[in-house]
Amino acid sequence: MLKRLLLFFVFCTLLLLAAPALTQDKEKVDPPKMEVAKTPAELASKVDKGDAAWMMVSTAFVLFMVPGLALFYGGMVRRKNVLATMMHSMVALSVVGVFWVAIGYSLAFGEPLIAVGSMGSVLGFSKKLVFLQGIHPYDVLPGTGIPVYLHMVYQGMFAIITPALISGAIAERIRFKPYCIFLILWITLVYCPLAHAVWAFDWWTGLETAGGAAVGLLGKMDALDFAGGTVVHIAAGFSGLAAILLLPKRIGYPEHAMHPNSMVLTLTGAGLLWFGWFGFNGGSGLQAGALAVSAFTATQCAAAAGGLTWMLAEWLQRGKPTALGLASGIVAGLVAVTPAAGFVLPCGGLAIGAISGVVCYLVVCWKPKFGYDDSLDAFGVHGVGGFLGAVLTGVFCYKWNWIDNVGQDGMIVSGDLKQVKIQLIAAVGSAVLAFVVSAILIKVIDVVIGFMVTPEEETQGLDQVEHGEAGFDFGYGYETAPAISSALPKSAIVPPVGSKFQVIVEGAKESDLIKVWSDLCQPSATSAPEFKAVYPFVTTVQGNRFKFRGGDQNAMKENLKKLFEKSLKCSLQVKIEA
Repeated sequence: MLKRLLLFFVFCTLLLLAAPALTQDKEKVDPPKMEVAKTPAELASKVDKGDAAWMMVSTAFVLFMVPGLALFYGGMVRRKNVLATMMHSMVALSVVGVFWVAIGYSLAFGEPLIAVGSMGSVLGFSKKLVFLQGIHPYDVLPGTGIPVYLHMVYQGMFAIITPALISGAIAERIRFKPYCIFLILWITLVYCPLAHAVWAFDWWTGLETAGGAAVGLLGKMDALDFAGGTVVHIAAGFSGLAAILLLPKRIGYPEHAMHPNSMVLTLTGAGLLWFGWFGFNGGSGLQAGALAVSAFTATQCAAAAGGLTWMLAEWLQRGKPTALGLASGIVAGLVAVTPAAGFVLPCGGLAIGAISGVVCYLVVCWKPKFGYDDSLDAFGVHGVGGFLGAVLTGVFCYKWNWIDNVGQDGMIVSGDLKQVKIQLIAAVGSAVLAFVVSAILIKVIDVVIGFMVTPEEETQGLDQVEHGEAGFDFGYGYETAPAISSALPKSAIVPPVGSKFQVIVEGAKESDLIKVWSDLCQPSATSAPEFKAVYPFVTTVQGNRFKFRGGDQNAMKENLKKLFEKSLKCSLQVKIEA
């Protein structure tokens, strides 16, 4: 009964939002009459072909980030959850994609609907933007050379990828149906208000007028967010934090090491994200020209610097640079430069990327100490990186006097903290809104239909439980797949360090040893102390041979001996081979 009530509530909410458009008469639905242009040729002449071409390419670039994110996240989880994790990203293309065309674009970019006095609005609505029913294909977004259709699709890509980022905070433990419901509610109550507050202008008073003045709350206070530091990354990161704090941890975390299944997927995903981010930032100026080139350049500089500083910090602290660390640093640099991309010089992009690489690495390192389970570092990279980037925008921004006075002068240029304060207020406000509303949504959904899988389902894996499929088919039955695969990569916070050696266990059947070891490797709230001592250093199990990298050899030998003797209740002979 409660499930039906929640679904009915979602349906009624969408119906009420769309009601004004669905009940209007035909005269109001017709496309607006243009003031001068009469023929299709005259209408088409308003479109700048160069700008439109660049924005179509940028839109495709941003869409390409979604499978990039799916690969990036998919490689970081255990093999039994790779498909379910990738689905959390890919399903947003359909769920949010349809919602955005229907009502989302109108809520985010429509005429002011809900305002905070004279300070600006926080939500919009325009009947003509619902399903774009009042927009002609040739209608151009005022102040630009691109059709409204194209602006809607481009902004829709931002709306699609943003909630997908949240899934990284709670990967490997949530059900698919409540996640899909959360997507729609979150876009309606968090993303659309933030997008309107930052990016909405008085465009829709009439398509024949230029418009251009900010009407959103944060836009009117001169907060700078070129491509989504507050709207995308702070919102997703702090929403992820709310989910982390309200929902249970994965079984066995943090005592049980949870190895990524494929750094190849994660590195490939990071590369695709870097590629797509050129459209994410470069297209946010809505034109092909110097502003797009400037954002493009700052994006490249920040990504390179973020990857380098994270890798160097990890190398110095842990002794080895990891692929996961490099990939995470690249994304951290991209996240941090997003709000600043069109407002900073290349050196500013380098500085923002370099700072974010170190800061986000430290936050990820502190995660085990605080004990919160941010599965794929969504908060550590997107929440912290987005917040840091929004504030640093006020430090490094520079007014481009030769490009229509874009932006403001920041602290370094002006010596004034004014813009830093504005950026800080905007960042804090966005974080609080996202955290509070997301916490309410998550709690309500969890109480009504349940957000989490059962412990048994989590142990089995979400690929089979939620989708009835296997992410990787290696030629044997999924249920009988070995629990230990060869040379599993370590996570960035626990890289393998030390010499290689192997411990040979004699006096028991190899099949018995493998069964005991496989059972011990299943997630559980409690594990034998001997298992905890040896597991982080094991790289490969082959028959009765346990290969190690790092750790005290004698200690590994004695712990392994005690572990198997306790489980098999027999005496064993254990020896070390270099």
